[in-house]
Amino acid sequence: MAYRSLRVIPDRCTGCLQCELACSWVQTGSFQPSRAVIRVHVFDEQASYAPYTCFQCREAWCMSACPVNAIAIDAATGAKAVREATCVGCALCTIACPFGTIFWDAGTHKAFKCDLCGGDPACAKACPTAAILYEEVPAPDWVEPWAAKVTERLVVAQGAAAASA
Repeated sequence: MAYRSLRVIPDRCTGCLQCELACSWVQTGSFQPSRAVIRVHVFDEQASYAPYTCFQCREAWCMSACPVNAIAIDAATGAKAVREATCVGCALCTIACPFGTIFWDAGTHKAFKCDLCGGDPACAKACPTAAILYEEVPAPDWVEPWAAKVTERLVVAQGAAAASA
């Protein structure tokens, strides 16, 4: 089975920041690049740019670090997405991410990260130079069993919470 993911080609990036604007619009409904989950890093000395966002890592340290299983693999897109209703705002996922691509919202006290816009990434659509591509990549063979295990833990936890209520 294959899944789709973002691929960034830094050599094509011109630093126009259209990806940040499109992302913030889809994520927040306003043009606030500081709220985007994609960022463009500027290398001043080399006069170059490099967009970066969640790599949807195979190891998903953010997902492993979450004590309440608030980060799960979306069945439709394969993205590791934050379930806001489950997130308790501990920010352990932000510490666990080695790339700094999962963020903590001071307003909601919840984590947020790239969820691939539900399978239609705004950043890739907005990029005028095709520096960000949304394409099919082979799925590692461990993703589906791990996703099933995480989902099973969530169902058990939700059942226990419902029984105690």
